[in-house]
Amino acid sequence: MPTTSATSAAEHTRPTSNRFALGERVFRGALAGSAWLMLLLLAGIFLTLLYSSRLSISKFGFSFLTGTEWNPVSGEFGALPFLVGTLLTSFLAIAISIFFSLSIALFLGEYFRKGAISSFLRSMVELLAGIPSVIYGFWALYFLVPLIREFEMSMGIAPYGVGILTASIILAIMVIPYSASVAREVIALVPSNLKEAAYSLGATRFEVIMRVVIPYGRSGIFAGVLLSLGRALGETMAVTMVIGNKNALPTDIFSPANTMASIIANEFTEATEAIYLSALLEIALLLFIVSTIINIIGKLVINRFEKLD
Repeated sequence: MPTTSATSAAEHTRPTSNRFALGERVFRGALAGSAWLMLLLLAGIFLTLLYSSRLSISKFGFSFLTGTEWNPVSGEFGALPFLVGTLLTSFLAIAISIFFSLSIALFLGEYFRKGAISSFLRSMVELLAGIPSVIYGFWALYFLVPLIREFEMSMGIAPYGVGILTASIILAIMVIPYSASVAREVIALVPSNLKEAAYSLGATRFEVIMRVVIPYGRSGIFAGVLLSLGRALGETMAVTMVIGNKNALPTDIFSPANTMASIIANEFTEATEAIYLSALLEIALLLFIVSTIINIIGKLVINRFEKLD
């Protein structure tokens, strides 16, 4: 009888374990399929842009990256002004936003982790991320541009109002919610025993934040900054409305300029000639490559931080 009972139990257990094993295989297959699908999608985007810009690549070659003249009438196309404009606005926006993002993250992650104030502020930060970029653009045109123009007049600078600085400020406001939210989550995950140990040694709250909280979560904080940078690189509408749309190398942060995204948005519908359209698509390809390179560098830096931790 004991043998029969054991055999019966094994027979009842086997179908259940087989179902679990089948479910596990299906689940792993779905995950692997999704991952490969994303890689195929990225490869498809890259190959489509590469194929569509073949005329421009074959005609201009490397000079397309170093050229500063953009004149569709004469057929001269150089992407350097737009590359510089994109990098200037994006990195300046990150430089402006990082202090505010970290301050918001520390305030919500350390000082007001719970309660009505915390919930209200988190909702407002998340609301900033959900506002359409065209709304930011209109706000900048009617509020920020006049302020920048008055500042330029007081400094004896040509009062354009629009330009690199204006676009960077509006970009900084737009990306704050992304880096602040990620940094807040990372700061909230810092083990309490590490902070308590620092307090027991006589550290002040400021010292705990500077020597324990930020060093412990620096990889996550940098990941938030990287997410914000990716958002800034690809922003189109708000930047197009306030950057000035000048197809020339910017001479300073007050100069009107163009980004790779804004030149595509402005001129894509006007590109009736094959070479003109191909040049715009090569700019899109360049933006794709620049975004990929920056993300790869960012991942390497994050991995470096994690190894140091």
